[in-house]
Amino acid sequence: MKISVNISLFLIFTFCAFSNQIVSQELYEIPENTTTGWSSFENPDAAKGSGGVENKGAKGHAFNKIEAKKSVTLLDIKGSGVVNRIWLTFGDRSPEMLRSLVIEMYWNNAEKPAVTVPIGDFFAIGLGERVAFESVFFSDPEGRSFNCYIPMPFKTGAKIIVRNESEKDLKALFYDVNFINKEHSEDISYLHAYWNRENRTELKEDFEILPTVEGKGRFLGTNIGVATAKEYEDTWWGEGEVKMYVDGDSEYPSLIGSGTEDYIGTAYGQGAYAHNYQGSPIADQENGKYAFYRYHVPDPIYFYNDIRITIQQMGGAGQKKVKQLIADGADLIPVTIDAANNFIKLLEIEDFKNLNDPNLPEGWTNFFRSDDLSATAYFYLDSPVSELSGLPPIEDRITDLN
Repeated sequence: MKISVNISLFLIFTFCAFSNQIVSQELYEIPENTTTGWSSFENPDAAKGSGGVENKGAKGHAFNKIEAKKSVTLLDIKGSGVVNRIWLTFGDRSPEMLRSLVIEMYWNNAEKPAVTVPIGDFFAIGLGERVAFESVFFSDPEGRSFNCYIPMPFKTGAKIIVRNESEKDLKALFYDVNFINKEHSEDISYLHAYWNRENRTELKEDFEILPTVEGKGRFLGTNIGVATAKEYEDTWWGEGEVKMYVDGDSEYPSLIGSGTEDYIGTAYGQGAYAHNYQGSPIADQENGKYAFYRYHVPDPIYFYNDIRITIQQMGGAGQKKVKQLIADGADLIPVTIDAANNFIKLLEIEDFKNLNDPNLPEGWTNFFRSDDLSATAYFYLDSPVSELSGLPPIEDRITDLN
C-alpha cells in the first residue's frame, strides 16, 4: 500500500512539473508589473478601456471579412510579453480554404515571419480537414474552431496576420488573442513553425519535417499528414522512422525511433485517438488519410548548434502482397523481411535482385514507398528569425487535397 501511495504522489508531482513548463507559475500567484491584453475585432489594439465601443457596446464588430488576396491583422503590439492563447473560427472550412489561409507571426518587429503556415496545418491537423480533438498545445472542441496554447514570448513587439491567398472572399473571421505584458529578465526563445509538403515523396529519400536550423533552441514537436498513393492499395504505410540530427550529426542521427505509429505512442497499426502529447485525430483507412501529432513536453528535445528532422516513407505487407504490387507496377523498393523472427536486411545483401529469389524466406516485407506527406514543425529558437525558406505557392498546397 505504501509503495502505491508513493507512486501516486510521484505521478502527481511529475504531472505538475510537466504542466509548469507551460503554465510558468502557480495559479494563485499574482505577479508584479504584469497586465493582461486581449485583442479582437471589438478591440484590435487591445487598448485599456476601449473594448466594444461600436454599436454603443452591443456587439458591434464581432468579425471581419477577408477579401481574396487580402490580409487582416489579429495583433500588432509593442513592448515585451507573452502570447498565451489564440482562438479563431470561420465558416468556410473547405480543404482549399484551410490551405489557402496563411497565419504569420512576427516577433520583435522583424520583417521576416517566424511562423508562416497554412492555417489548418498550424492548428494541428493537416490534409485540409478538421475534426474534434484536444492536446496539450491545440484543441478543436467540435471540429469548427481553432485553439492554440503554445506560449509565445516577445521582447519588443508581436504581430500576427492572416492572409487569404485564395480566389474567394472569406465572409467572416472571428478571433481573439490573449497575451500578457511583462518584462523578460533573461534571454528568451521565440516560437517558430515551418510547413513542408511533397505531393509524392522521393523513393528512398527521407521527407524533411524540419530542414537544418542553426542556433540554440528546443524542438516542440510536429503534426504530420499522410495521403497514401492508390498504387499501394490498402497496405500499411507507417514503417518509416523519425530521425533527429542534433548538434553536428551528419550522415546518421543521434535520435531515432522504430516506426511512425511508434513515434506517436501507439503500436501495431494506427487508429484514431487524441491524447495530450500524441494523437491521430484522423485515421481513415478506407480513404488512406492519416493526420497525427507528437509534442515533446515531458521528453524535451534541446539543441545548441543546429537541428534537422526527417521521417522515412516506408510501408509493409505480406511478401505475397508485395510481389503482387511489384507485378502491378507499384513504385517500391523492398527493404527487409521479418520471417519467424529472422530479420533479413535486404539492402545489406550484395547480390539481392528481387523477392523471387528462392533462397529468401517468406515473411512480412517492409518497402520504401512514395506517398503525399505534409508536416508542420514547431520549435523555439534563440532568434526571432531563421534562415528557413518561405511557404510554397498556393498551387502546391491545394493540389490533390480531396
